[in-house]
Amino acid sequence: MARSLWRDGFFGVTAGLLAWAAVGSVAALGFGAPARAATVVAKITSQNGATEGAVVTVTRAGQAPAPVKAGTRAVMIQQDRQFTPFVLPVQLGTTVEFPNRDPFRHQVYSFSAAKAFELKLYGGNEVNSITFDKEGVVALGCNIHDNMLAYIYVVGTPFFALSAKDGGARVEQLPAGAYTVTVWHPSQKTGQSISKDVTLAAGDTANVDLQIEMKRERRQRKPGAVDEKEY
Repeated sequence: MARSLWRDGFFGVTAGLLAWAAVGSVAALGFGAPARAATVVAKITSQNGATEGAVVTVTRAGQAPAPVKAGTRAVMIQQDRQFTPFVLPVQLGTTVEFPNRDPFRHQVYSFSAAKAFELKLYGGNEVNSITFDKEGVVALGCNIHDNMLAYIYVVGTPFFALSAKDGGARVEQLPAGAYTVTVWHPSQKTGQSISKDVTLAAGDTANVDLQIEMKRERRQRKPGAVDEKEY
C-alpha cells in the first residue's frame, strides 16, 4: 500500500514537472504571446518641401469602413475669426464639437457631399456639434466671415495621422498584414491620389515617402466684419 502511494506520488510530481516544462518551452518559442504591432512612418513632401497638415491613412485592401466607438468626440474651435485646426482628421462616426470662443457670433456651414449642414448663428456658452457618418472631405465655412476655412477629413479606418511641420506622420499599433498608405492634403491638385502598398510583419517599421503636387496658393480674403456684436 505504501509503495503504491509512493509510486502514484512520484508519477504525479513527474507529470507536473513535465507539463510545466512543456509550457515553458512553448513560451520560449513565442507561442501564445501577443504579436508585436507594426508601425508606418510616413514622410510627406511637395514641390514646396516638407508638407504639414496632410492626412495619412493606412488601410487593408477590401476592408469595409470601420466606424469609431460610439461617443467618440473631437473639437473644431472658432477663435480669432478662424477655425482651429485647419485640418481635422476623424474616424467615421465621430461627433465634432464647434465651440465659439470669439466675442461675436459665427454661422458654420458645409455644402460638401460627405456632410452638408448649417449651424445657425450662435456664440457665448453655446457649443454645437455634428456627427460625421460618411467618409470624405468636409469643407467648412462661416456665413458671417468669408475668410474662415477649414477641413474635416472623415476616414473609415482607425489607422491615420496628421503630418507635422517636418512632413512626418507616424501610424502605430498595426497588426501584421498588407496595407495601402494614402495621403490627402486640401491644397493638393484636384483628382490627385497618392498611395503606396506595404506588407508589414509583426514588429516591423515601414518608412514610406509620399510626394504630392500642390495647387498655386490663392490670396486670402480680408476678414469680414458683419454682425460682430458682443453678447
